[in-house]
Amino acid sequence: MNPRKLPAFKRWLSQAYPRLGEAWRRPRGKHSKVELKQKSKFKMPNPSYGAPRNLRFLHPSGFKEVLVFNLKSLDSVDPKTDAVKIAHVVGKRLRLQMVKKADELKLKVLNP
Repeated sequence: MNPRKLPAFKRWLSQAYPRLGEAWRRPRGKHSKVELKQKSKFKMPNPSYGAPRNLRFLHPSGFKEVLVFNLKSLDSVDPKTDAVKIAHVVGKRLRLQMVKKADELKLKVLNP
């Protein structure tokens, strides 16, 4: 993934008012220090912080995630580039069968 460390994009004044929460919200207003991008204030997210296009939407392991609902769809997964993520609606019995089949096909399962 992207080797650069990203700044913590926190909501402005969330440290002063805990009820706001830290989830990012874009500051609006012509007197806002963050909106004006003043040097000592919080950083605002923008496209320059994004990962390179060839690394986007990859799992941290480097594989592309493929959501799987049944045994049949395991056959179409490429073991070199894809990793399997079993859907959460799949029950315990079928999940065990899928993990066993994935081992036979040498597939990486992200949530066994």
